[in-house]
Amino acid sequence: MLASRETGSPLLVRLGAAAIAAAFIFATPHVTRAQTRPDNVADVAERVQSAVVNISTSQNVSPSQGVPMPQLPPGSPFEDFFEEFFKNKNDGDTKRQRKVSSLGSGFVVDPSGIVITNNHVIAEADEIIVNFTDGTKLKAELIGRDEKVDLAVLRVKPKAPLKAVNFADSDKARVGEWVIAIGNPFGLGGSVTVGVISARNRNIESSLYDDFIQTDAAINRGNSGGPLFNLQGEVIGINTAIFSQTGGSIGIGFAIPANTVAPLIKQLREAGEIQRGWIGVSIQPVDDQIAESLGLPAARGALIAAVGDNGPAMKGGMLAGDVVIRFNGQEVREMRNLPRIVAGSEIGKTVDVVVIRKGKEQTLKIQVAKLAEPEKKPSRQTKAEPEPQAKQKQTQNRPLGLELSVLSEELRRRYKLREAIKGLVVTGVDPGSNAADQNVQAGVVLLEVSGEPVTTAAELRTRVEALKKAGKKSALLLLLTPGGEQRFVAVAIP
Repeated sequence: MLASRETGSPLLVRLGAAAIAAAFIFATPHVTRAQTRPDNVADVAERVQSAVVNISTSQNVSPSQGVPMPQLPPGSPFEDFFEEFFKNKNDGDTKRQRKVSSLGSGFVVDPSGIVITNNHVIAEADEIIVNFTDGTKLKAELIGRDEKVDLAVLRVKPKAPLKAVNFADSDKARVGEWVIAIGNPFGLGGSVTVGVISARNRNIESSLYDDFIQTDAAINRGNSGGPLFNLQGEVIGINTAIFSQTGGSIGIGFAIPANTVAPLIKQLREAGEIQRGWIGVSIQPVDDQIAESLGLPAARGALIAAVGDNGPAMKGGMLAGDVVIRFNGQEVREMRNLPRIVAGSEIGKTVDVVVIRKGKEQTLKIQVAKLAEPEKKPSRQTKAEPEPQAKQKQTQNRPLGLELSVLSEELRRRYKLREAIKGLVVTGVDPGSNAADQNVQAGVVLLEVSGEPVTTAAELRTRVEALKKAGKKSALLLLLTPGGEQRFVAVAIP
């Protein structure tokens, strides 16, 4: 779920906020925790607090619209007065810009003046000011940013070395360990809160690289970019988002792990940009139904839906239908692990990739390339139209609840399919079928069934019967969407 600004339902809220008039809400007495809090929080806070900073930004914006005039009854004696007043007010606004301010948090990682925060704290800012606990204010320059992970690296020029903090090995952090959050909630600088690590490896669907630490330490708007410390005073994460119904803390906060951001900070400092690994595949999750159809003992790994032409994966022998379970020595437990592991791999290095292909493990050698930002293509949904009655001689019964047609020249032209594409066009789906439940829609091309290509409905029926005899409960279909993307769908065999 992406961060939302709506109200009335639980939200994931980015913690940096535009200028906030804080409303203080007094809570009812709290039940004392049975677990004793650590007794060295004050010592840790005292040692690291001067390395935590407040970050204020300003942006000059033109007013998008004037101030609306109040609704008055026709003929009201105040009508002329307000009309003239608001006319002058709005005419003046269009001639000048307004300055919008925001507040966030950050921390120093190098005494020479390197400060870390979230990208969304400083995004679109015309001026960035770093405020220190001793009252010093320094103008900051942006060294680099990573929008995907929500990271920004700033530089200030202090007159003397600054107090700095170090990153911990966040992979060693355990659920239940005590943590300390220090930041600038609602503009209240230097606020210290304590909690535990509630969970790890959280996916809040903010990017392909989500791997958040969840904590119940109270963090609120304005905490964005601030550090989450362990009891040794090391940074294990950057506070970034909260799950909330009101915009305030309810004990569900998220921090980017230190092991995710540390190498990115190094790249930004050295090159000013992020270079991520890439192998040229499209992937999808392995659910229980797909696992059964592939003969896997359990749902795990990342299913390769498509392999890009002339990319590293194709050159390394990877095929659509492979399930990646290990990449460069790291386990791929689920789909979302793979993009993060590949992105963090050394560019140009040839790595071992373990896949399951037709029930057996194989090790491939793939050279990691550099990820280039792809051009964004608009999604395209095309509704298939039934073939004219005269041309429905090749349309067969509905195996698996699908109405299928052989790829004719007319269908190739209609769906802009290359001559090399072989398969069957889905022209209809039974509403009550499992295929409909799996969101199979008219207009897709059926390329393979459980790893075997099909070009006629007879081949499909033969393949389904063979799967039945083998005791399979579902058939794994490889589909090509009208937008040109491949995906696998496991459909129950009736």
